[in-house]
Amino acid sequence: MGRFQGSTVLISGGARGQGAVEARLIVAEGGCVLLTDILDAEGEALAAELGPAARFLHHDVTEEAGWARAVSAAEALGPLRGLVNNAGIYIPKTLMETDAALFERHTRINQLGCFLGMQAVVPAMERAGHGSIVNISSTAGLRGSPGAIAYSATKWALRGMTKAAAIDLAPRGIRVNSVHPGPIDTEMLKIRTPEENAVRTRLVPMQRNGTAEEVAKLVLFLLSEDSSYMTGAELAIDGGASL
Repeated sequence: MGRFQGSTVLISGGARGQGAVEARLIVAEGGCVLLTDILDAEGEALAAELGPAARFLHHDVTEEAGWARAVSAAEALGPLRGLVNNAGIYIPKTLMETDAALFERHTRINQLGCFLGMQAVVPAMERAGHGSIVNISSTAGLRGSPGAIAYSATKWALRGMTKAAAIDLAPRGIRVNSVHPGPIDTEMLKIRTPEENAVRTRLVPMQRNGTAEEVAKLVLFLLSEDSSYMTGAELAIDGGASL
């Protein structure tokens, strides 16, 4: 029997990248997944690949009503015991290059979306008996990150929100932890040139980018009962980049 037998996990931004790998591993361990994203074709294809244990739902994480629909769809698959707040954007600009609209777009998707997700799943997790929330932050939420002020602001916010929510939700049997990836070999890196990414990789003590599979395995640990005495923790997975 797998670690997620009889449980459903809701993954926002689950159509590709880290979210997609997490979904595959959860299903492989007996769980069900509700994938949400705005990338409909990729999300539908992934759900079809995973079979009856997976469903896809078009979902804008900034809309409160959308979260209610997502929770309902997840519970239709089984008791909702996991949430991965994975949806996010990364549009790196310096302080002087960033306008108010770009800053607000980051805060709505990366920060408000996470807040709405945590709030939305609490009643369902209480009905399920317990739950685990994993917020995907970044090493940009652990240290200064050049040329990415809006992104950094939201990832620092997730770090604080995780700790506050962990305190609030512990009496309800819900754990909340944050994961802080460094450079991971996914679509998100394509916003920078190969040369810029190479420079960044050379700054990583382990001298390589991480993989979506490495992040997914950490996320699954936090979702599972293997981490049953962990809440409010912040775990860097970055090859030493935040040291």
